[in-house]
Amino acid sequence: MYKLAFFVPVSDAEQVKAAVFATGAGRIGLYEHCCFETAGTGQFRPLPGANPHLGSVSQLEKVAELKVELVCEDALIAQAVAALKAAHPYEEPAYEVWRLEDLGFI
Repeated sequence: MYKLAFFVPVSDAEQVKAAVFATGAGRIGLYEHCCFETAGTGQFRPLPGANPHLGSVSQLEKVAELKVELVCEDALIAQAVAALKAAHPYEEPAYEVWRLEDLGFI
Protein backbone atom coordinates (compact mmCIF):
# COMPACT_ATOMS: atom_id res chain seq x y z
CA MET A 1 0.00 0.00 0.00
CA TYR A 2 1.16 3.53 -0.80
CA LYS A 3 0.14 7.01 0.23
CA LEU A 4 0.02 9.56 -2.57
CA ALA A 5 -0.11 13.29 -1.84
CA PHE A 6 -0.21 16.06 -4.41
CA PHE A 7 -0.65 19.80 -4.56
CA VAL A 8 -3.11 21.29 -7.07
CA PRO A 9 -4.79 24.67 -7.65
CA VAL A 10 -8.25 24.68 -6.09
CA SER A 11 -9.83 25.38 -9.49
CA ASP A 12 -8.31 22.18 -10.98
CA ALA A 13 -8.64 19.84 -8.00
CA GLU A 14 -11.78 17.97 -9.03
CA GLN A 15 -10.51 17.07 -12.51
CA VAL A 16 -7.15 15.87 -11.18
CA LYS A 17 -8.78 13.86 -8.37
CA ALA A 18 -11.18 12.27 -10.89
CA ALA A 19 -8.25 11.16 -13.07
CA VAL A 20 -6.42 9.64 -10.10
CA PHE A 21 -9.57 7.96 -8.75
CA ALA A 22 -10.28 6.50 -12.21
CA THR A 23 -7.14 4.33 -11.77
CA GLY A 24 -8.64 2.72 -8.65
CA ALA A 25 -6.57 4.78 -6.22
CA GLY A 26 -8.36 6.11 -3.14
CA ARG A 27 -10.09 2.85 -2.17
CA ILE A 28 -10.36 1.82 1.46
CA GLY A 29 -12.29 -1.41 1.95
CA LEU A 30 -15.77 -0.94 0.50
CA TYR A 31 -15.30 2.82 -0.04
CA GLU A 32 -13.87 4.59 -3.07
CA HIS A 33 -12.78 8.14 -3.90
CA CYS A 34 -11.41 8.48 -0.35
CA CYS A 35 -9.02 11.36 0.26
CA PHE A 36 -8.18 14.15 2.64
CA GLU A 37 -7.72 17.75 1.50
CA THR A 38 -5.89 20.59 3.19
CA ALA A 39 -6.13 24.15 1.86
CA GLY A 40 -3.03 26.29 1.66
CA THR A 41 -0.98 28.61 -0.50
CA GLY A 42 1.61 27.33 -2.96
CA GLN A 43 4.31 29.51 -4.38
CA PHE A 44 6.78 29.24 -7.26
CA ARG A 45 8.92 31.35 -9.58
CA PRO A 46 9.05 30.02 -13.17
CA LEU A 47 12.59 30.03 -14.55
CA PRO A 48 13.53 31.06 -18.10
CA GLY A 49 12.40 28.34 -20.50
CA ALA A 50 9.35 27.42 -18.39
CA ASN A 51 5.84 27.60 -19.83
CA PRO A 52 3.82 28.30 -16.66
CA HIS A 53 0.10 27.54 -16.45
CA LEU A 54 -0.19 30.48 -14.03
CA GLY A 55 2.03 33.51 -13.61
CA SER A 56 4.97 34.73 -15.65
CA VAL A 57 8.58 33.71 -16.07
CA SER A 58 10.85 35.20 -13.37
CA GLN A 59 7.88 36.45 -11.32
CA LEU A 60 6.99 34.94 -7.93
CA GLU A 61 3.46 33.51 -8.03
CA LYS A 62 1.26 32.53 -5.07
CA VAL A 63 -1.74 30.26 -5.67
CA ALA A 64 -4.60 28.92 -3.54
CA GLU A 65 -3.99 25.17 -3.63
CA LEU A 66 -5.15 21.95 -2.03
CA LYS A 67 -2.93 19.19 -0.71
CA VAL A 68 -4.77 15.98 -1.57
CA GLU A 69 -3.78 12.77 0.24
CA LEU A 70 -5.02 9.26 -0.54
CA VAL A 71 -4.01 5.60 -0.37
CA CYS A 72 -3.23 3.42 -3.35
CA GLU A 73 -2.65 -0.30 -3.84
CA ASP A 74 0.85 -1.33 -4.89
CA ALA A 75 -0.25 -2.50 -8.34
CA LEU A 76 -1.89 0.88 -9.10
CA ILE A 77 0.64 3.46 -7.89
CA ALA A 78 2.51 3.91 -11.20
CA GLN A 79 -0.79 4.29 -13.05
CA ALA A 80 -2.10 6.75 -10.42
CA VAL A 81 1.01 8.95 -10.66
CA ALA A 82 0.86 8.86 -14.48
CA ALA A 83 -2.82 9.93 -14.37
CA LEU A 84 -1.96 12.71 -11.91
CA LYS A 85 0.77 14.06 -14.21
CA ALA A 86 -1.44 13.83 -17.31
CA ALA A 87 -4.41 15.63 -15.71
CA HIS A 88 -2.49 18.26 -13.72
CA PRO A 89 -2.30 21.76 -15.23
CA TYR A 90 1.29 22.43 -14.09
CA GLU A 91 4.33 21.45 -16.16
CA GLU A 92 5.96 20.07 -13.00
CA PRO A 93 3.30 18.99 -10.51
CA ALA A 94 4.48 18.57 -6.93
CA TYR A 95 3.65 15.18 -5.44
CA GLU A 96 4.92 12.72 -2.84
CA VAL A 97 4.70 8.93 -2.64
CA TRP A 98 5.29 6.91 0.55
CA ARG A 99 5.25 3.15 1.00
CA LEU A 100 3.03 2.26 3.97
CA GLU A 101 3.89 -0.59 6.31
CA ASP A 102 1.46 -3.31 7.33
CA LEU A 103 2.27 -3.82 11.01
CA GLY A 104 0.24 -7.00 11.10
CA PHE A 105 -1.15 -6.50 14.61
CA ILE A 106 -4.23 -4.54 13.66
